[in-house]
Amino acid sequence: MQPDFWLRRWQNNQIGFHAATTNAYLQQYWSQLKVAAGAQVLVPLCGKSLDLVWLAGQGYRVLGVELVERAVEDFFREQALEPLVREHGAFRIYQAANLQLWCGDIFALTAEDVSECTALYDRAALIAFPSAMRERYAQHLTRVLPSGCEGLLVSLDYDQAQMDGPPFSVSDEEVQALLADWAPELLHIENGLQAEENWKFLQRGLSRMDERIYRLQRS
Repeated sequence: MQPDFWLRRWQNNQIGFHAATTNAYLQQYWSQLKVAAGAQVLVPLCGKSLDLVWLAGQGYRVLGVELVERAVEDFFREQALEPLVREHGAFRIYQAANLQLWCGDIFALTAEDVSECTALYDRAALIAFPSAMRERYAQHLTRVLPSGCEGLLVSLDYDQAQMDGPPFSVSDEEVQALLADWAPELLHIENGLQAEENWKFLQRGLSRMDERIYRLQRS
């Protein structure tokens, strides 16, 4: 997806992808990772997610990356936080306490930028990219994140012919191939159409949508 697509979505308040609550899978399965107390967690395409608040509340240092500056500004305003703002390379960094939101292109991140990130949480990034960009994204994560980095991935799998993305369908086979260097371990699979908040996908014509939660371990 081109940057203008997401800028228009936020400008027009078409942000149905934003969840009004903390992700239940994050709360349930994060403890299965062996992330050290106080570790830095990378959250790609973070928007203004409440998951950031939850991770920070567990004592982690959060490094979120978001393309749209309005989303970053909304996050700090809604959390009643006054961030310090500074420029760093291609990014504008907003920081308050143990929360850093980097406004800019995820593909501009360098290994030096995320050298302290020993954990990854991806609920919205992989499924936000069409096929060719998913491959680029997965390769980028593998290139910049350090060996031993652990992650939690939430993915969707449905019949792509029934609905245009985003969010896009990413099969288990594709997850395993894209993230082979991360040894994806399937922790849970759920019928996503049973969740009350996913009624919009039924309206869009889906007859099946599996939510899959993976543990990742960077080799």
